[in-house]
Amino acid sequence: MLNQIVLVGRIVANPEIEKSEEGKGRSQITLAVPRSYKNADGEYDTDFVDCVLWGGIAENVTEYCKKGDLVGIKGRVQTNTYENKDGEKKKNMQVVAEKVTFLSSSKNKENETEKSNEDNYEIEL
Repeated sequence: MLNQIVLVGRIVANPEIEKSEEGKGRSQITLAVPRSYKNADGEYDTDFVDCVLWGGIAENVTEYCKKGDLVGIKGRVQTNTYENKDGEKKKNMQVVAEKVTFLSSSKNKENETEKSNEDNYEIEL
């Protein structure tokens, strides 16, 4: 059996980290993932996928990423069952991230801007 998913999308809100009772970092983010085909109106629909990040992955994403950054996530799909306030049983699905790749980062953009404003140096091969 195989439970694996790969997503590439933009972070919807600034990531925040919280600590579990055991002291392990946890962050929950939502990715906006555009579909690869157009709908009947000729527009691309977007899916919003909830992702859970643990430990070092959560800490790094919280430190280096913000709303609008493009990331790739490799992980597994997990279904949770809960009871709402009306006593009805509900299910929700989320992705538990096993690896996150930063494809664009606001900090990288800031660093690139700073470097481009510095004196230009030529490198000879």
